[in-house]
Order: sequence, then structure tokens, then C-alpha cells
Amino acid sequence: MDDSPHARPSANQPIKAGRLSGILNAIEWLGNKLPDPAFLFLIGLLVVLGISHFAAPTLPEGFEVRWVPDPTRAGGVDQQRAVIGRVGEDGSFETASVVVEELPDMPPAARLMMDATGEWILNPDGTPVDISKHGWTVFEKIPRDLDGDPDTPPVLVPNGRVMVGQSLVTSNGWYWLLSSMVKNFLGFAPLGVVLVGMLGIGPMEKVGLISALLRSALARVPGQLLTPSMVFLGIMSSLGSDAGYVVLPPLAAMAYLAVGRSPLAGIAAVFAGVAAGFNANLLITSLEPMMSNFSQSAAQTVDPTRAVAATASWWFMAVSTVVLTFVGWGVTAVFVEKRLAKKSAADGGPDPSAASTLDGHANLSPDERKGLVWAGLVFAVGLAATVGLVLWEGSPLHGDDGPFPRWVAVIVPLMFLLTIAPAMAFGVAVGAVRSTKDATKTMIDSMASMAPIIVLAFFAGQFVAAFEESGLGRMLAFSGGEWLFNQQFGAGMLLVSFILVTMVFNLFVGSMSAKYALFAPIFVPMFMLIGIRPEMTQTAYRIGDSTTNIITPLNPYMIIILMYVQKYAPKAGIGTLIAMMLPYTVIFTLVWVAMILLWNWSGLELGPGDPTTVFSPPASP
Repeated sequence: MDDSPHARPSANQPIKAGRLSGILNAIEWLGNKLPDPAFLFLIGLLVVLGISHFAAPTLPEGFEVRWVPDPTRAGGVDQQRAVIGRVGEDGSFETASVVVEELPDMPPAARLMMDATGEWILNPDGTPVDISKHGWTVFEKIPRDLDGDPDTPPVLVPNGRVMVGQSLVTSNGWYWLLSSMVKNFLGFAPLGVVLVGMLGIGPMEKVGLISALLRSALARVPGQLLTPSMVFLGIMSSLGSDAGYVVLPPLAAMAYLAVGRSPLAGIAAVFAGVAAGFNANLLITSLEPMMSNFSQSAAQTVDPTRAVAATASWWFMAVSTVVLTFVGWGVTAVFVEKRLAKKSAADGGPDPSAASTLDGHANLSPDERKGLVWAGLVFAVGLAATVGLVLWEGSPLHGDDGPFPRWVAVIVPLMFLLTIAPAMAFGVAVGAVRSTKDATKTMIDSMASMAPIIVLAFFAGQFVAAFEESGLGRMLAFSGGEWLFNQQFGAGMLLVSFILVTMVFNLFVGSMSAKYALFAPIFVPMFMLIGIRPEMTQTAYRIGDSTTNIITPLNPYMIIILMYVQKYAPKAGIGTLIAMMLPYTVIFTLVWVAMILLWNWSGLELGPGDPTTVFSPPASP
């Protein structure tokens, strides 16, 4: 595959845009007309506030909705459920039951409220309170095989829980929004990852270490392998959770710029690997145990002996890593870089004048070569010490922290330490760091470029927290699952539909674990009764969770990538980024869907521990 950059047309040569290029240009133009991402989150917050008000039921005076821990759900006490209760004069909260009941002159699916003594809760006119008349109520349902006939489809039956919207446009709602504003901002997960990560990565650039590394290393990397290397590194970065979003894009951009190619193509290739290929990897990551626990807990509602191994999808994800590396290479060469080659350098196109003369160490000064040696030694010592602490029983990094190994749980601080120390060693060797003031200044300068991230995090944190507090995400997930179940599709069509549902939902809720905590109790048992094993359902979810990460403006890491893009194309907007990444989403989805359908049809194991059967085999006599 030819990965060389396409020659740019001369100034006098007209550019003929193909149909696909014209569509992407239109998407870019339209997307750049959108408000700044920070304001997109603000608009999203206002929309959530409005919808939450109309979705919330009208309750009798003295009643309110509260969220309480529900240890019966996958994930334990961290999972919440909505309950309706009566508030006493002393502030006590007595839960009321919400049931489906048929009474004279009442609709057959009325949501009637009953108190702790079993008496109906009445309106002032003496009629039972029906919360289905006002607002939106969703009953949690589970699939049941009522007739015992495997040839007839199961039916959905209520499990006794109800989901209702929580209005945030009330006195209590406004108070919650104001009182939690600081917590929502500081609790926005990507904020800490990015800031701490850039405290280490930023100084590496400021002292010249990244430039020296690239000039030294790129001469040894054939130009034809630059793109697949970027895609592969992006996919494998999921070993370090979200760290790849911070570390790899600026390195990829500088690598492409150094060889006279569009830096945006480097960002696109590595972003596709990091985000669209997030759920693929050659190795078992910390995600597998968490996902299998969700799947196993959900599967045991149908088959109490069913187990789901953490390795159950290893073969599929390892093959996906190789396939997506080649697919990402092709998409970059055929669609993305070809289109970017037509742009000027000011718009992120190739800039031959910025290319380095790559002849190994010949273009490095003696101080730079000495700095690389010292930086390499410091990094090697730090890495060896880290590995030793991971393996040494009793050390701070040995063992597990919940579902994750300790070293994974602290990957961001480790990344900071393993980058800031070599950066300072290089800076001392080349004379860029002569005092503690110089060392501090490199970090201050790095943080100065993080201002857009901090502003975005404030608004994004409010949106994410309000969406969760309103309960709308849970209700949408259960409603979508019920609709999909009622379509009575075949196994292949169900898997494709589930992937599409997950892709759409992923446009609004980025957290992989939060979505699966909602989806697993719905779809895993549902699909089991239809003949799809939990391992296959989990794998389908992971496909849908990955491919739209790179095109949703509500992905909090999008603004980070956009910041890197704007370094080389100042006029670029969110539309530029979406148009650049859309080919990856479309083609990754098509390839991954074809893979899972082929795997399902073949009956092959998805990985070690995948029984290829829906229910647990009977115990040996």
C-alpha cells in the first residue's frame, strides 16, 4: 500500500473535488458553523433541564423522587434507582410502591402508587394517583420464557422497578445545580487526566526533547510504515486507559510535519486508533474484567450458573487490532491524507519547508545527543523501578485496586513521572534548564495552552452531571432495549441493531462502563433467551462503543484533539475534525460488523473461556 503523501496541485491548477470530498467539505463547512464546543455543552445542559421538567411525573403534595443505591444491579451500590416516597415533617423519607394495576375506570397500564401499608395513595378528589398521566414513566422489564417452549419467543415482564425522570427545573433542582457546580467541574474525569499528563508531556516539547527524538527516530522508520505505526500505537494505547488521547496526537503531528506531510493526517491516524479502535488490543487490558463482571451478573438473572470469562473475547479483539491497523492505514492514505494534500499549509496541509533533513544523528547537536543519552538513562531507570514495584509484593503498585491492577489505576501519575524526569534531564544537558525557575517555567508554559480545556471542562461537567441526575439516560436505554426486543429480529440483525443503538447512544454518553452498566441487565438476558450468548453481546457492545467516539462533539476529549488540530490549522473548527474522522467511523463500523457476523455464523470461540453456547452446560453426573 502506497503511504506516501500525494503531491499538492500548483497554485494555478484547479482542484477537482470528487463526490466524497464534496460531501466531507459540506460537513466541514456545516460543522464549523456550530457554536464552540463549550457552548455546545451549555446548550446541551439547557436541553436536559427542559426535557427533565417535562419528563418528570406530577406527584402529590409531599412526595418526591430520590435516587437510592440498588445493590441488586450489576455494579453493586454504585448503581442507583429512582424511588418515589412521602417526605415526613421531620424530613424522613418513606418509600411508596409504584405498580401496574387494572382498576375500574382506569387505563390498563396505569402507574398507581401504594404506601407501605398496602393502601392506595389518593388524590384530593379520592381517586388513586396515576403518575402515567403526567410525565414519562419507564418500567424496567426482563425477558421471561413463560411457556417453556424454545421455539416461541420470550416476553418482557415488569421486574417491580420503575424509572421516572427527575425534574431539575424545581426549587430542589436549581439548588442541586448550584450546590454541585464546583463538584461537577472538578469531578469531570478527563480534566485531571489531561492536566496531569500535560505537566509531563509539555516540558518534553518545551526543552526540545520531542523534536530531538523525532529527528533521530524518523530516519529509521520507512515512510510507508508511518501511518500503520500511528494507528497501531493508538489502538494499543488503551493499555493505559485514556492516556493515549494526551500523549500520541502531538507526537504524530510532529512526526508527519517532520517528513513534509500534513500534521493533521498524523493526528487523524492516531486519533482513529486511540478512540475508534479503543476496544481492540493484542493484550488483555483492565477493561476485560470489568466488562465480564457486568455480563456475568446480567447473565445470571437467566442462568444462575452462567460465568463470563475476562478472556472470552481475546481472539476477536486481537484479530481486530491487526485488521483495524490495515483498515486505518487504507482510510488515511485513500481518503484522509489525499483530501488534506489539497489544503494549504495554513489550513493544515503539507508544509515541505517544515520538513527536517533526516539523516540519523547528523542533524543533532552534540548537546542534543548527550541529552538523549541522559534522558534515555533516566527513563530506563524509571521504567525499571516501576516494573519492579509492580512485581514486588508489598510495594505500592503491587496487587489490584478493585477491578484494576494498581499500576493501571495510577497510570496518569506514572506517565507524569516517566515523562517529566527525562524532560528535565534533557533540558539540563542542552542548557534549557539551568535552575528550578526554568524547570517550573516549562510546566507553566505547558499549562497556559490548557485554558480551552479548562473552560470546556466546566460546561461539560455540568452537562454530564445533569444528564445523570435527571435519569434520562437510564430511561432512554431501557426504552430502546424494549423497542429492539419487540422487533423480533434474527440473531444477525439483532447484533447489528444493537451495535447501531450503542453507536447512537455513544454520541451522548461517552463513558463505556456507565453505558454498559445500563445495557448489560437489559440486553444480555434478552439476547440469551433469543439464542445469543453473553460473550457475543458484550463484543457487539464494544464495537458500537468505539466507532463513534471520533465524531461526537460531546466526547470530552474532542476539544483536546481540536486544540492540537488548531495548532496547525488555526481556522479549523469542530466541523473540520468531524469531516476528517467520519471516513474512519463508517469504514471501521462496516468492517467490524462484517467480522462479528462472520464470527457468529462460524461458531468459533471469541476467546479463551468462550463456551460458544448460550447457557451453562449441565454438570457432569
